[in-house]
Amino acid sequence: MQEKKASNITVMDLSNVKNSVADYFVICTGTSDTQLDAIYEAIDGEVYKVFKESPWHSEGRENREWILLDYINVVAHIFQKEKRKFFSLETLWGDAQVTNIEDLQ
Repeated sequence: MQEKKASNITVMDLSNVKNSVADYFVICTGTSDTQLDAIYEAIDGEVYKVFKESPWHSEGRENREWILLDYINVVAHIFQKEKRKFFSLETLWGDAQVTNIEDLQ
């Protein structure tokens, strides 16, 4: 995500949250359709290179407002700024441990 200049990267540890849908959410923001697509490609390529895994499910690549890559235990969310604000995933699990990753300059 950082290599493709994603901003506002947040890691939510949901592993101790009862009934959570995954152990981790990794959320970031992109500024254009092209950037969202590049972030998607970077995540997909890096996860396959390191772990030899493809997403169990992915969606949103066609409309490029919110792209989701679901690796079962880890779900990556790539948002356009306005969609991220609208859905506000970080506020849905108050018990999650949230880590904000500094943007690269």
